[in-house]
Amino acid sequence: MKKIFAALIALALCLSLCAVASAEEDWTVFVYICGADLESEHSYATINMQQMMDAANDYDTIRFVVETGGAESWSNEASPDELDRFLIAEEESCIVDRQPFASMGDPDTLADFLQWGLQEYPASHVGLILWDHGSGSINGVCFDELVNDESLTLKDIDKALSSVRPLLPQGFDFVGFDACLMATVETAAMLAPHARYMVASEENEPGTGWDFEAIGMYLDAFPSCSGAELGQVICDTYFAQCSSVDSEDRATLSVTDLSRIAALRTAFDAYAKDLFDATEANADFAPIARAIAAADNFGGNNRSEGYTNMVDLGGLIEAGADWSANAYAARAALNEAVIYQTKGPDHAQASGLSVYYPLEVQGSMELSIFKDVCISAYYLGLVNKIAYGFANGGNWDDYDENTEVDLDNVAQEEGQSAAISFAAEPSVDEYGTYGFTLTQDALNNTESVEGVVYKISYDEEDCICYGYTSDILADWEQGTFKDNFDGYWFSLPDGQILCVYLVDSRDDCDIFTSPVRVNGEEKNLRFAWDYDSGEVRILELWDGIGDNGISSRPGGSLMPGDRIVPLYDAFSIETDEEVRYSGEEYVCQFGDVLSFDVLPDGKYLYGFCINDIYGGYFTTDFVTFTMEDGEPCYDPS
Repeated sequence: MKKIFAALIALALCLSLCAVASAEEDWTVFVYICGADLESEHSYATINMQQMMDAANDYDTIRFVVETGGAESWSNEASPDELDRFLIAEEESCIVDRQPFASMGDPDTLADFLQWGLQEYPASHVGLILWDHGSGSINGVCFDELVNDESLTLKDIDKALSSVRPLLPQGFDFVGFDACLMATVETAAMLAPHARYMVASEENEPGTGWDFEAIGMYLDAFPSCSGAELGQVICDTYFAQCSSVDSEDRATLSVTDLSRIAALRTAFDAYAKDLFDATEANADFAPIARAIAAADNFGGNNRSEGYTNMVDLGGLIEAGADWSANAYAARAALNEAVIYQTKGPDHAQASGLSVYYPLEVQGSMELSIFKDVCISAYYLGLVNKIAYGFANGGNWDDYDENTEVDLDNVAQEEGQSAAISFAAEPSVDEYGTYGFTLTQDALNNTESVEGVVYKISYDEEDCICYGYTSDILADWEQGTFKDNFDGYWFSLPDGQILCVYLVDSRDDCDIFTSPVRVNGEEKNLRFAWDYDSGEVRILELWDGIGDNGISSRPGGSLMPGDRIVPLYDAFSIETDEEVRYSGEEYVCQFGDVLSFDVLPDGKYLYGFCINDIYGGYFTTDFVTFTMEDGEPCYDPS
């Protein structure tokens, strides 16, 4: 009897201690939801808020505190005419505060929300999630569709978080981005004074985003968890949710220990100095630039979809490893900073953090923004020098660290990079092969070479672009490049040719994208071409990168009944005026696959696009060829 009584006492004491622990260990997770078109067109924010409510528990120890705005319409109680603040806890969701309309892309809006929330809902653990579109280090996150897509830049976020530091001297347990492309080293460096961990994705996220029900349930079960432990759960459940919508192949999500960013900055700066020193001679930097261009990158970065210029940091470090004694230390510091990640097979080499690199220079404003967030003075010097090379035809002779690069008034003609010159001009040889030889200086300025195919319209008035191919014969030692075109191209099941742009070349396949109209809306159709089997596998539909830098979330794949129309850029032969061509409507069927087959008979043009290491390019003259009985034949004239 005494033993039973003692056991009951022990159980009561244990329950009492658990109750005390539960009272001391609580979480407030602030979720700043800029709904944008993700909500107004797809209701994704409403779905995520419902997930939070589904995970809500019976105790007021785990709570989501949400601010909504930035969307033209909502599928829940939120209003587009004001900022609504929700408390989601104890199996309920209710509006607890309303504020006048303001831009979700204004740092003061974020600061006001956090100042109010930290006073109203203090907790022993505090997290912050920024929810919407993301665009990486340059344009930031949370694009308000009601205010000309105004967004929070990294400097804006820093300003808002600095304003609440007196209310949260220990910082946030974690800051997360349920948004595309925000797992960048520049973002991590900005957050380091404000939080312990960052949870974010290098790549685009599908519209479904994070699994907030799983997040809430984990916090309910383990209220004393750390930001790192919660981050791992966010990664795993996000990947599972991606798998449920067939988006796992390109998925990435990582947890970064922000206390280790200082060491990473130091190690990367030493590595960046080696890269900058390599620019003393173009011949030394050219192979590094080619390796960087071939490294994993995120969010498009091609002529059809647009450019984010976000490159995997690990890939960038490895690209210069043979030229830097500090590369190993930089990679080791990166591995220590990224403490957990999940990733699909399409990004098997992703390191967990990306970095800005000018794959295509897009103006002085972009460089100005990067100057304020760059983590290394030597790396900033490298980026500025690349931009200077773009503006000055590859000539670095007059560059110094104080040089101001003005990209908005570059005089060179588009498609005629002054860094490219020929030892042997492009021509068709006696064997019917089109090719050229670069000068040594031009070869040292060249990053890659692609073939370009145009179809001459039946009335012979327009040239219709069929896209780009990397299938060429390249002798990088001699600087000689020749076409390897066999007349095969990609098409819809009904035989309509697609205009294609190369996204990525891998060991087993190439990834392409094609501009199309699906059910009346312009999209990019991504697909993979397997080298061995010849299979063409549809991957996803994507809106691409908007003019304001917004990286759209992938929007699924083609479904039976979808109406697809191929789109083509074209120009007038007589006036060079650019025009847009549309193909015929095709209704998708179950089991459809794309084809890789010979082009139809007709007249075509073939040329080369020579991409330089500064983000510019040179387009050669085009030669005419005809397709007859499945064989291309060049016109030597």
